[in-house]
Amino acid sequence: MGIATMSTTLSQAKIQQQASISVMKMAMDTGKTQMNDMVQMMQESTKTMEQSVQPHLGAKVDIKL
Repeated sequence: MGIATMSTTLSQAKIQQQASISVMKMAMDTGKTQMNDMVQMMQESTKTMEQSVQPHLGAKVDIKL
């Protein structure tokens, strides 16, 4: 194997590795976004569920000075 062939092969391997890392980062970002959306949805549904079970709690505040 000549030096030119080996250089080309190593360059192609480096480009493939960079592409793989870029795709992996995109997948991780997508997963992180989906997780954040799911957490927000769960928090909203929990709040709605609490209000539907005990709608009278938290509706009025009594303050005496």
